[in-house]
Amino acid sequence: MVGELVLDRFLVEQRLGSGGFGTVYRAWDARLERDVAVKVIETGGDSGGRVVREAQAAARLNHPGIVTLYELGEEGGRAFLVSELVDGCTLRELSLEGSLGDREVGEIGAELCEALEHAHARGVIHRDIKPQNVLVGERDSHARLMDFGIARLSDAATLTATGSVVGTLAYMAPEQAEGLSAGPEADVFALGLTLYECWSGENPHRRATPAATARAIGGRLPSLHRLRPDLPAPLTDAIDLALDPDPTRRPSPPELHDAIAGSLDVLDDRRAAPRARQGPAVAARVWQLGAADALSAAIIGGLLSAAMVDVGGPGLAWVLLLVPLAAGLTLLRPRLGYLAAALGLTAWLGFAAGRPGAAVVLAALTIPPSFALRNAGRVLLVPAAAPALGAAGLAIGFPVLAALAQGWRERALVATTGLAWLVVAEVVLHRDFYLGAGADPPRDWQASAASALSEVMLPLATDPRLLAAAALWAMAAVAVGALLAPLRSWRAGRPPHPRRIAERRIAAPATAVGGGGRGATLP
Repeated sequence: MVGELVLDRFLVEQRLGSGGFGTVYRAWDARLERDVAVKVIETGGDSGGRVVREAQAAARLNHPGIVTLYELGEEGGRAFLVSELVDGCTLRELSLEGSLGDREVGEIGAELCEALEHAHARGVIHRDIKPQNVLVGERDSHARLMDFGIARLSDAATLTATGSVVGTLAYMAPEQAEGLSAGPEADVFALGLTLYECWSGENPHRRATPAATARAIGGRLPSLHRLRPDLPAPLTDAIDLALDPDPTRRPSPPELHDAIAGSLDVLDDRRAAPRARQGPAVAARVWQLGAADALSAAIIGGLLSAAMVDVGGPGLAWVLLLVPLAAGLTLLRPRLGYLAAALGLTAWLGFAAGRPGAAVVLAALTIPPSFALRNAGRVLLVPAAAPALGAAGLAIGFPVLAALAQGWRERALVATTGLAWLVVAEVVLHRDFYLGAGADPPRDWQASAASALSEVMLPLATDPRLLAAAALWAMAAVAVGALLAPLRSWRAGRPPHPRRIAERRIAAPATAVGGGGRGATLP
């Protein structure tokens, strides 16, 4: 078609590439005098429906992170999708060339989260996010999501039969691979796997046969933290959660954005060595330690020491063993150190200090949150601050502290856990920090597990005042977190910091079409 004038306006100049759903050309818009990309699709079979669906999806979207559609037309048995032309390379090409640093991958991921948030808010599910469908501009270095050829409109009738599988199997969410309806959570999974591959250099599904992939895709991938222990733990936790087989556990695009943007300042501009050349995971993690890691370890060690000294009794060997162990594990992995401290102190109370009742209460306070907040990291330490605020007469402000956690579930859980710490501290110290102790156990309750359950745990769990306070604190933390979200995003760097990809020599101008490869950018 080179040299032809289509739709009485666009002069086709150069063939750029082809994919599964059409051929892409560079063209000149004679009316507005600008370069454009023209995707040409034969309208036989079901391609007509795909063209209309792609145009409808793209027409709803107006975002810097999504390629803009200009026009849809048809003549001579062909459909023409005209969009902006952006010279650049696909994310897959840049990743294979080793042109991206860890920070740049994070910035690209944050931009794509914003693009997905925009699309989902307008009822558009992409359903085929992969490195080949992400374009990084050569001039401005911004990431753009393209190719909405199999997108689904949430408020429109589907063109795909129930049980059909559409998309790229290597990046599919489990529910999509099984032929079930793919919602926004499927896009989050695909984006998470795309970033997982960029940071780790691995995609286990890509190497498998389609049949093996279909069987394995519902299982968990190796944790990104295991493959890249030098990356910040909150970042790897967020990516691992995005790849959870259960769609309801995956973060929303804004939540994933916040986790990525919050880690940008500690990511390196240059890519770490491939995993095969890295040193041991422990050494890699120690090399990346910062002030926050040291502070977390100090808090864990201090709380353990203070608790064991305050309780008294035999335990010097326990202190010498448990405190360094928990603090050291906290340096490597906050959640692991927290669990070691909780389990170790519980065991010491129950077996060495002769206080099984106190051990039961401590276990109830500390162990469940470590599983409910399994990706929270240092946030697990926050509830312990509630008694300190209560002693200072500031207990009512704890929900504001809980609001700093990532995601509304985490904020609600931190708030309710903090309240539990507070009311138990009231019982143990016989003081009124907030509502007043909801239980009045006998003085020797700590020596009996049965007494702890019947005289402390049961009265507190059934106190209507405390239940109402827990609901109020949870709602307050979620509400304050929503109010603080714009400030958090701005402080974290939204939009992301300018990248320096353009300063490097990037391969010849390229864009991707339906099947990937070099060509012109299209929605």
